[in-house]
Amino acid sequence: MAKIAIASDHGGFRLKAELRELLVNAGNDVTDLGTADAVTSCDYPDFAHAVAANILSQTAALGILVCGTGVGMAIAANRHAGIRAVVCSDTYTARLSRAHNATNILCLGERVVGSGLAWDIVNAWLAEPASGDERHLRRRAKIEL
Repeated sequence: MAKIAIASDHGGFRLKAELRELLVNAGNDVTDLGTADAVTSCDYPDFAHAVAANILSQTAALGILVCGTGVGMAIAANRHAGIRAVVCSDTYTARLSRAHNATNILCLGERVVGSGLAWDIVNAWLAEPASGDERHLRRRAKIEL
């Protein structure tokens, strides 16, 4: 199983809490980096930076971020060199983001996907290995500047 850092802002707290429990029950080593509730307003970049830092320090192998749409989290996380965060609202994109792009943070929107679909997306993303095909390796190398 995977070592995963997970976090959300207040807009993604409920989905994050549900996914955290499902991930732990599936045998993953999950570190919850916040937030603590759905009521107290907070700033999503703080949590995106915390998960990115966990991955870059190799404290976690992968990350999951949840906010209202997933977009703000992805933008903030992608500011870090070596982070490849993706917003997904379907399993096909989740699988190919791992295979082709070796994404290391999955961003979800609590206001966009329901909990059942979110869990399917997480499972598809976690199950897909990064492709070692030369064309994907070449393209990923061009992302890193």
